[in-house]
Amino acid sequence: MASCRRPTEMGEVCKRVAPSVREEEEEEEKEEEENGNGGGVDPAAESSSAKLYEDVPEMPLMALNHISRLCKSVDASVRFYVKALGFVLIHRPPALDFNGAWLFNYGVGIHLVQRDDARRAADVNPGDLDPMDNHISFQCEDMEMMEKRLNEMGIEYMKRTINEEEGSPIDQLFFKDPDGFMIEICNCENLELVPAGALGRLRLPRDRHNPPLRMDADDEA
Repeated sequence: MASCRRPTEMGEVCKRVAPSVREEEEEEEKEEEENGNGGGVDPAAESSSAKLYEDVPEMPLMALNHISRLCKSVDASVRFYVKALGFVLIHRPPALDFNGAWLFNYGVGIHLVQRDDARRAADVNPGDLDPMDNHISFQCEDMEMMEKRLNEMGIEYMKRTINEEEGSPIDQLFFKDPDGFMIEICNCENLELVPAGALGRLRLPRDRHNPPLRMDADDEA
């Protein structure tokens, strides 16, 4: 039996599941329809969200280190991430004996790997821009400057604004890299970071982004 999600231009996206799993999914879908929350978090149930974190130890993780992308052309992708997003090409260990490149900025790395016949990238649609697609998002302090840069480079993008009932509106730009991977630029810092329900005691970081790299003149030589 197959479970299908919303239709796309290519048809419904389906996966084969066991009957017992499908029965559970049908019950969940029925509950979502009755609650009218479209599968989102029911505000009335937020008070029980703390149970999710019971018996979860403090993890030794520190930060997101890097994102890895298979690409058709390492050189083209390097130019894109440097010219459009300001990433910096960094040293890559010689022991990695396959074609690739490492870039870094804003506290996160991007590792590019040359795609070949035996190693194919995930199926992506290089055309349509859908904010619901998988994507990475970068915090931005000057949306107008970023939009101007995209126009200068002839990069097609989607622009939208989310108006919150309280606080400042959130502006978003969506576009794709040379291999069709979605990227978002936003001033999401306008969106207050608040723990859900009973997690009000949770301490959240005040600084949610890393500053960009600054290169001295001597370093550029």
